[in-house]
Amino acid sequence: MSYPVEIIRHSLAHVMAAAVKKLHPDVKFAGGPAIENGFYYDFDTEYRFSEEDFATIEKEMRSLIKSDGRFDRKEISLEEAKQIFADQPYKMEWLNEYDAKGEVLSIYTFRDFVDLCRGPHVVSSKDLPKDGFKIRSVAGAYWRGDSKNKMLQRIYVDAFESAEELNNFIKAQEEAAQRDNRKLGKDMDLFHFEPEYAPGAVFWHDKGYKIYRKLIDFMRNCQEKAGYLEISTPSVMERSLWERSGHWAKYAGHNYSGKTLDGKDFCVKPMSCPGGMLVFGQGIKSYKDLPLYLAEFGKVNRYETSGSLAGLLRVREFTQDDAHIFCTEDQMEEEVTKTLRFMMDIYHKLGFDKVEMTLETRPNSEFRIGSDEVWDFAESALAHSLQSAGLPYVVAEGEGAFYGPKIGVYLWDAIGRKWQCGTVQLDMNLPERFDLAYIGEDGEKHRPIMLHRAMLGSIERFMGILLESTGGVLPLWLSPEPVVVAPVSEKFKDYANEIVASLRKVGVMARADLRDEKVNYKIRELSLMKTPIIAVVGEKEQEQNTVTLRYFGKEKQETKFLSDFIKQIQESIKMPD
Repeated sequence: MSYPVEIIRHSLAHVMAAAVKKLHPDVKFAGGPAIENGFYYDFDTEYRFSEEDFATIEKEMRSLIKSDGRFDRKEISLEEAKQIFADQPYKMEWLNEYDAKGEVLSIYTFRDFVDLCRGPHVVSSKDLPKDGFKIRSVAGAYWRGDSKNKMLQRIYVDAFESAEELNNFIKAQEEAAQRDNRKLGKDMDLFHFEPEYAPGAVFWHDKGYKIYRKLIDFMRNCQEKAGYLEISTPSVMERSLWERSGHWAKYAGHNYSGKTLDGKDFCVKPMSCPGGMLVFGQGIKSYKDLPLYLAEFGKVNRYETSGSLAGLLRVREFTQDDAHIFCTEDQMEEEVTKTLRFMMDIYHKLGFDKVEMTLETRPNSEFRIGSDEVWDFAESALAHSLQSAGLPYVVAEGEGAFYGPKIGVYLWDAIGRKWQCGTVQLDMNLPERFDLAYIGEDGEKHRPIMLHRAMLGSIERFMGILLESTGGVLPLWLSPEPVVVAPVSEKFKDYANEIVASLRKVGVMARADLRDEKVNYKIRELSLMKTPIIAVVGEKEQEQNTVTLRYFGKEKQETKFLSDFIKQIQESIKMPD
């Protein structure tokens, strides 16, 4: 019998827990859900798991699978559950908070292991792949994700339906490790982090900052041609602003804030939305001014736990390519469609052609603002915009922002990973809170609808995605150093410098590698740094006014007249229009 992979992963989690219990009888169990690409289980034991234990646990798991043990389900009462799990404090904590509300409690027994579980599971361990899983890592994880609770040991396992699928996944992970943005950042001398002094904040080096600036310049050029106005709002604003918007109640624990000498509470900007609304609120707006596009490359700060930081992909300080579109109700659907098509064009120009969309609906949260009628309208409007534009999507229930539903846009990179980048959020609640208005054709005040829009999401994160997708081999227009001239000896450094001067004169970033090293060593070092074009020059090139060109990733080299090469590279480094 075949089972969905989620059921296989969930069942393997019980097998691993049973194996760990057999190896360490004193262990206390927390929980072990199936996740993307596998599962994890949290354990509490004095024994410290390490990589040296992985093979032993895997061997015990295979032995249990081979034994053909059954997964037996039984419905029990709350009292029975408390008796069964009396020596398991994490299960007991959950049971003591349990509110039945008609739901049946059930347990699953596999060999000597019993766990509270809704299921479903496979019928027997013989239905599980004995070679389709591999322990990936062990990490610390606070019970219930709360740093005030005890730190448990979380064992992560990659799990698939077959050994072939597992091996393919492992190869993809190895490829991803070579493309890790932190490794590329070091190899290419782009950026670094200082966890002791500024955790989660990027220290840009010259070349990395060039890429960062080029991404912003690209977005700025595209936005200006699309009619956006660029604004800039303060980095520190009074707490009352964030209370008014609702962000303080929702995200207070992620804000950097403090009192000034005059006793006022201020907050470092965690997002740009309230500032954009204050700009819109200046002066009288007419229906003739709408739609109004206000864009901001706003630097924001949000506290993330140290364990969640991941190079450029998860930081505490970042720059959002944020924009807020103020429009009338009649304009709203067209503006959503225009924004999505604009977004698709941007992604295509940056090398991402496979895109998916989700419609993320109202969250079930105490922080949600606005009436059900407003949410009904907003969700229906976004769905209709997607449908009328012919853009396929899936519904993600409960994933919307606290002030409105949103469309999430996901990109697929070159090695098959999916990343969420862009969002379009329909907001009728914050304009109400900030009492925004425009004068309609009837001479009366009307409330605008606001669309929150980010395309790259954050410049830092998108740059990390782009580096990993390309393996650091960026398109020439984004490369911080498209050409490096390498003379074969010191005798030709003047010619190398002349070439660099000629390239820079026409706007091509270039430099000469004048180190006292052999040219083959220079080529090897420059290739490690993913240099797109290495121009080698020696006696022959100097006499004939040529350059010998080596292109990254290509074995063949070619010699060109310098004038021809300059024309070629000028065209190649043009930023997409």
